[in-house]
Amino acid sequence: MITFFGNLHEGHAPASEFYRGELVPCFEKPARAHYVQAQLALRGHDVRTPAADSRAVLARIHTPRYLQFLETAWQQWGALDTANAAVQPFPSVWPVRGLRSDVEPVNFIAKLGLYSMDNGTPLVEGTWRVIKQAADAAAHAAQLIGQGERGVFCATRPPGHHAGADFMGGYCFLNNAAVAAQALRDGGCERVAILDVDFHHGNGTQEIFYDRADVLFVSLHGDPLTEYPFYLGHADERGHGAGEGFNLNLPMPAGTPADRWFAALEVACERIVRHRADALVVSLGLDTFEGDPISKFKLSTADYSRLGERLKRLGLPAVFILEGGYAAAQLGVNAVNVIDAFE
Repeated sequence: MITFFGNLHEGHAPASEFYRGELVPCFEKPARAHYVQAQLALRGHDVRTPAADSRAVLARIHTPRYLQFLETAWQQWGALDTANAAVQPFPSVWPVRGLRSDVEPVNFIAKLGLYSMDNGTPLVEGTWRVIKQAADAAAHAAQLIGQGERGVFCATRPPGHHAGADFMGGYCFLNNAAVAAQALRDGGCERVAILDVDFHHGNGTQEIFYDRADVLFVSLHGDPLTEYPFYLGHADERGHGAGEGFNLNLPMPAGTPADRWFAALEVACERIVRHRADALVVSLGLDTFEGDPISKFKLSTADYSRLGERLKRLGLPAVFILEGGYAAAQLGVNAVNVIDAFE
């Protein structure tokens, strides 16, 4: 399978994040991609650098002022104080209910809060280049599907499914799955399905497509009553307006074993079949692994081959987008098990 790997990805390597109220080393780190790259090479996959430009698609997914902020954020931060070159900025205020979000503040930290859903998505000097290349990979993958490829894997980082039209969160800045889906639509697919199998609900992807009937969003994830991102992902969220019935959430409790998870996957696959999709985008989160340090499902390494086999039986061309998965040493094997089984 053709795979896109971001050769710039090491440029996004934040030193720390907030986790359970403490500043800790980042779980989302360059080593994640290194393990995936090594396993792809070991199994003989065709690994390429993306060559498409995703700007036109990004403008259909994210708002202009949010994209402008992301592209210039580090320059704005550095312009405040030369010492900021060695400091990661974090938001400390957010425009919650009753406050205004239509006016962009001048203060940088306030502006960062305007575009952030949490304080666990640190950016550094190289962040824009890296996230733009990941979005380019998603757009390029969609182009190849349009040219007849049956599957393309974007082995890029950081993930993207928590990023909404105008906000970042959960390590995510640009929504790569949404870019792939929109690019597939723009390339001629009448109907696209997005299947998100990350432990955490793809709240950003849901938000982007919530009022649309051409892109079905289906997510298997930890129950938002207890699991991040908390404020979206409930079973009663079915879409709005034209999108009513085109959003399916399948939340499950922490500790869910593989048999129950695969039963939910069957429900998801049945809904995708009813959508009569022309193509599939898979938000391939692998933090469902039983050894993941921050997630709580119980899938084994062998289960990822089972996942790939089930998706193959859908008979749809697919773009796979690497999302979460923080047991870094096992990430490569788990990811490539899905890809190999799909092939």
